[in-house]
Amino acid sequence: MAGDDDESPGPPEKIRSKRIFINNLDSFVARYVGKYFSNAVVGSSLEDQHEDEEQNEEEATSAKSVPVVKGKYQVVGTLKNPEEKKPDFAFEVFNYDTHDQLFEYLQECDIIIYNITEAAEQIEEASWAVSALHSDLENFESPKIFILLSTIMVWAQTKPVDPEDPEAAFTEDDYRKRKPHTNFKDHISLEKLVVKNGKTKKKRFTTYVVAAGVVYGMDESVFHFFFKEAWLGLNPTIPCFGDGKNVIPTIHVNDLASVLQNITEHKPKTYYILALDDSKHTLKDIVKAISKLGPGKIQHIPKADGLLNNEITQSDFDHLLVNLTMEAFFIKENFNIHWVAESGIVENIQTLFKEFKQSRGLMPIKIAIFGPPAVGKTSVAEKLAKHYKLHHIKIKDVINEAIADLELRTTLPDAEEVEEAEEEDDEGETDGDPQELLDHIRENMGQSNGRLDDMNVIRFIKKKLLSMPCQNQGFILDGFPKTYLQTKELFGEHVFALGSSDEFLKQRILNLPESVVTGTHYTQERFLRHLAQYREQNTEDETLLNYFDEIEIHPTHIDVSHDNDAENMPVVQQIIQMVGKAKNYGPTAEELKDLQRKEADERLARETAERAEQERREAEETAEKLARWEEWNKRLEEVKKQEQEFLEAHSIPLRNYLMQHVMPTLTQGLIECCKVRPDDPVDFLAEYLFKNNPQVE
Repeated sequence: MAGDDDESPGPPEKIRSKRIFINNLDSFVARYVGKYFSNAVVGSSLEDQHEDEEQNEEEATSAKSVPVVKGKYQVVGTLKNPEEKKPDFAFEVFNYDTHDQLFEYLQECDIIIYNITEAAEQIEEASWAVSALHSDLENFESPKIFILLSTIMVWAQTKPVDPEDPEAAFTEDDYRKRKPHTNFKDHISLEKLVVKNGKTKKKRFTTYVVAAGVVYGMDESVFHFFFKEAWLGLNPTIPCFGDGKNVIPTIHVNDLASVLQNITEHKPKTYYILALDDSKHTLKDIVKAISKLGPGKIQHIPKADGLLNNEITQSDFDHLLVNLTMEAFFIKENFNIHWVAESGIVENIQTLFKEFKQSRGLMPIKIAIFGPPAVGKTSVAEKLAKHYKLHHIKIKDVINEAIADLELRTTLPDAEEVEEAEEEDDEGETDGDPQELLDHIRENMGQSNGRLDDMNVIRFIKKKLLSMPCQNQGFILDGFPKTYLQTKELFGEHVFALGSSDEFLKQRILNLPESVVTGTHYTQERFLRHLAQYREQNTEDETLLNYFDEIEIHPTHIDVSHDNDAENMPVVQQIIQMVGKAKNYGPTAEELKDLQRKEADERLARETAERAEQERREAEETAEKLARWEEWNKRLEEVKKQEQEFLEAHSIPLRNYLMQHVMPTLTQGLIECCKVRPDDPVDFLAEYLFKNNPQVE
């Protein structure tokens, strides 16, 4: 029994979790590095390295194997914008007012990563942090690792390794020769400080400098301008600054995160590490690859013009113009990296397109709207296209555009014809000779009174829908497909069938102004013919709705008979509610300016109208006050006049009484007073009147 006990597995071996600090968790690089570490297992980069050894010993040790409980990385850090909410992947976010507070947080961490590739203002804080930690290393409870994430821009002015071979690659061994770009001198000073502080007591405090290539991937950063330009497709070409022959060292953001994990777990003896993929792509190579997301063409413009673009920062511009050939030998020979894009941007461009769209939520919205004539398809489609910034696909416009394109291609030089001819449609077939196709189209239309047959219509529509603008932003099919055959060749993500009774549609046409009807198919005779044709093509047994049901896309039926709004806004709002929010970039800079200008004009007009209304009300109130004042004065004068007449009428008896009984005695008393001249005339006069009152006996 004792022997059996000896062979039994022991208690689980536990690998403790690691607390890792990353500054500015809301920045591009730190966000994805943080996500990577939050999902990583401590020690996972070491597993495959010893996989063969473990496999050989697996059978011999299976009975004695000890289960291992692996730890996780706890990602903590700071935010560039303190008002941002804590990222989902972060275990904790530090808010601090002083360096002392931040230092307390750093003391709790096993690994400290300071990223200075995106925010130069973090150089001062990183310099303080590595110095403060180095000064306190005797008090560490456990060893700490400090990693400075720097940039290859500190190599930008380095002299060639071999003057006779300018393309000879730099490696980590050349790091002492590196010379920085003018705008990155502070970066190299910090690099030297970090390396110096790691040489004192390596077992207590280990430091590394990682010089990363231009980081790409996910929602993009430095290369975002080109991705956005291509996705929007507003211009026929994507700009390339200068001749584009400069070589740009690069690395995918998730591959960079993998390099950082390997450093924390392998603890290499070297201090300086290059983080690069295997590519040696030029700016032209990269921009041309990105252009495939849109027009597929690039245009070289002067370098100085790049700085005039508000969407490109000075730092981004410097990175785009760097010219360095470098090899990251150390990480390839010593690290276990599960590469996302080892060969670089160009070879992995389709994966990057997918990442870019998913990370930024740029998903195309595809809508098909159909129904009988005069039901309001075009009106609804126009409003939806404007709301969602989609391409409004109308059969007539697509056919005219295709014919114009064929006519243009027949006039191009031979070299351009060949280039165009190599473009393939969705089935891998080339368009063929443009002149031959154009002649066929004209002949077909000539035999059908100017109408094009279904096969060619579908061909042009499919080519339009497969174009990059429609694949990127999405589209709205307006009134197409019309038949079951056409429907089988095309489909929509959201399908809306607008319906109404024939009587309602006839009444709607009758109510249209003559100016609207003239020259359209809404004349009574043509409308009735089109309506009858539509009903005939969409019988209960064979309707274009059948195909959608077959492929599990069930159209939404909307009855417009109850919609009395000529603009069909209730229908538009109903569809918007069903489709949901737009999945695009939103307004462009120009559109924002136009929107702001429109809002300013509307606000000015509103304020002017309000001011005019206020002045009108004040004028009316003033006029009313004057009218009331005049009316009051008139009434007051009338009252005074009446009072005066009343007083005069009632004063006559009193006056007669006074003249007869009072005035004679008063007059005599005044005369006597003048004669006697008493000391108190008033008292004398009162006494006189009392004694000589004729009514007192």
